[in-house]
Amino acid sequence: MYDFILSELSNLNILLFHMINQGMGNVLFDFIMPLITDLGSFLAWILICVFLFLFGGKNGRRVAVLALAALFMSNVIVYLLKIIVALPRPFLVLPDVDVLVSVNEIYSFPSGHSASSFAAALVIGLRYKLNFREKSYGLIYPLLAFAVIIGFSRIYIGVHYPFDVLFGALVGIFSALLILKVEDNKIVDKLTHIPLLDKLTLKRIKNFFT
Repeated sequence: MYDFILSELSNLNILLFHMINQGMGNVLFDFIMPLITDLGSFLAWILICVFLFLFGGKNGRRVAVLALAALFMSNVIVYLLKIIVALPRPFLVLPDVDVLVSVNEIYSFPSGHSASSFAAALVIGLRYKLNFREKSYGLIYPLLAFAVIIGFSRIYIGVHYPFDVLFGALVGIFSALLILKVEDNKIVDKLTHIPLLDKLTLKRIKNFFT
């Protein structure tokens, strides 16, 4: 019974992969999905956190530190799971896969891009509001939608199965919620008030980019 369930889930995973990777293939997606997928990388989210730290005010600095913590935690979990599960990427075992990017890493489960995107998106979305023209705008729904698109792009470009993305998202959500749950205000306060990043230094950095 157990083997039957695993077999059916595996068949469903492959079926959904082909539906997205080949069944939804079109010229527009072939162009934009490889570009979008890069925005969900670990490095891209670190840069977003750095930008938030520098330009997001006091709360932005706190949120950036929390998001970085969730990012690192989710990626450690992903790294360990990839070694333990050791599931090859779809294009290494399935025929006729449309691979739109080059990938050096051979293991597929779970998706690191999905984990990073959901971890950072959830922390930033829950803790940071964008102030514009004296109004505050919540970011949780746009950021989660962006994370979903990142996950979709990983399947479309041929480097992940749908279940890789699903479990990557769960890892990211778990990491974000755990970091927010065990948040230590004293530690966060210390990290957001690094002596080298005093007001004068931050002002100089901001002037450099503006």
